[in-house]
Amino acid sequence: VLQKGLKENFADAQVSVVDCPDLTQEPFNFPAKGICGKPRIADVGGVPYLIPIAQKEKVYDLNTVAKDIELPGAFILGAGAVSSRVLGINAEFVPIVKTKSEKKPAVNGSYIAQINPADKGCLLEKYSSKYTDCEFGLLANLYASEGQPGKVLEVKANGRTGELNFVSCLRQTLEKHYGEKPVGMGGTFIIQKGKAKIHIMPPEFSACPLNTDEDVNNWLKFFEMKAPLICQPVIVSRDPGFDLRVEHTHCFSHHGEGGHYHQDTSPDSVQYLGYFQPAELLFRIDRPQETHLVGRD
Repeated sequence: VLQKGLKENFADAQVSVVDCPDLTQEPFNFPAKGICGKPRIADVGGVPYLIPIAQKEKVYDLNTVAKDIELPGAFILGAGAVSSRVLGINAEFVPIVKTKSEKKPAVNGSYIAQINPADKGCLLEKYSSKYTDCEFGLLANLYASEGQPGKVLEVKANGRTGELNFVSCLRQTLEKHYGEKPVGMGGTFIIQKGKAKIHIMPPEFSACPLNTDEDVNNWLKFFEMKAPLICQPVIVSRDPGFDLRVEHTHCFSHHGEGGHYHQDTSPDSVQYLGYFQPAELLFRIDRPQETHLVGRD
């Protein structure tokens, strides 16, 4: 299903079932070997807690989320916002955490991408270099598993010929094929070659309400960042009525760049390599009572 859809948007695409590579190795350096074992997705909070006006009191903990999704000790990947209570500012959160279990403390391999106060560029830092908690704020889209090795979908796509980004192409392909039935998946992919359009939220929340997508885009800071970028996507083919964010991807690198992935900017040369696992369960945590569709890109 995925290979057929990717071929409509990329010059070359191949999807196969393989053994998950050891994700504790380069370039991932994750605190778990794989993305298998009781795979599930959690959509926590939501964009309405960020815009039009940020509700800074919305703070969550990944160890608590792991219990809420009935998988204490889960290995969690995804995309979210930092806890401004902890950092004192707003920033992009790239969660990569082996949550605590009865026997072991949490291992936090997450990254923070923020606007560098010195030069207004990207400042990417390992979360654990400054903080010891597992908090995040406002919103997150999370893929969780036992972090075990196992069979996964290996997805390769090179040379983008269509308009859709890699993640949107995967999601829309699933939606087209499965229709009303929601299919979710998560994992990790590398933009191996090329460049990508990435945004980072400013350190200060907007004082005036952000009411349109145009307002949001004027507030966000956009960058072109270079490969290799290691990305953590969470995808649900369609929203079954839970006010989900159906796709959300954050990335980090080993050269100091990272943030929220939008699209590659070098379609001819881009190369994607990903490892995905379909999820068995979907959890909706702290769904906003008042909602809107602004800023879901």
